[in-house]
Amino acid sequence: MREPSKWIWRSVLAVSLLSGWAAAGARSDETQVAEARVPPQLTFYMGRRIARTMHFTGAEWLIRDEREREERCSLMLANLGVRPGMTVCDMGCGNGFYSLQLARMTGPAGQVLAVDIQPEMLIMLRERAEKANIENITPILGSFHSPRLPAGMVDLILLVDVYHEFSHPEHMLAAMRRSLAPGGLIVLVEYREEDPTVPIRPLHKMSRQQIVKEMTGNGFKLAKEFDKLPWQHMMFFGIDE
Repeated sequence: MREPSKWIWRSVLAVSLLSGWAAAGARSDETQVAEARVPPQLTFYMGRRIARTMHFTGAEWLIRDEREREERCSLMLANLGVRPGMTVCDMGCGNGFYSLQLARMTGPAGQVLAVDIQPEMLIMLRERAEKANIENITPILGSFHSPRLPAGMVDLILLVDVYHEFSHPEHMLAAMRRSLAPGGLIVLVEYREEDPTVPIRPLHKMSRQQIVKEMTGNGFKLAKEFDKLPWQHMMFFGIDE
């Protein structure tokens, strides 16, 4: 009999997370109580209107042929700092446009934690990964207020055009902060609000000033920036000790 695909076991891990277990064991009572007390979804945060989450029926837009030309995705990845053996999270992974590329970059010794709140997106991701024969991706079905990541294990969390859709930004940022390994970073890639020529709806853009305001207000400090992408800010944040 053929050895079961690693995707099967990692899908089991994702299901176990939904049942209340973290990757490294059971979630603490404190975490479970905190999740049980989550307030209603926000519509505004720190003066910014929160955008609605992109629906899975629009997933084909994520893998459109012209995306590289428009956004220079390869340039972003080249400046991300991902190395073989790292544990990287693709937050709001969608159908895996970046997850698959990150999996190749981290290599067999590395791992990509692919988080999305829509199970349909994770199914598309699984199909694309299996077709590409990629096995170092762990799909995780997160919630609006928790990415359900293992504590203290993630070297880098990449959020491409997703943070502005968080309905519980403070809860999500707190959870991501807990998941970071020592020296870990969160990288926000967001369409530039300051540039009216970027052909994206205003609600799905963020200004540099707003990004810094929200991240520093939640215990992070700006570590560095990469400003050579045609449409997007790329900003690295570490924990503000």
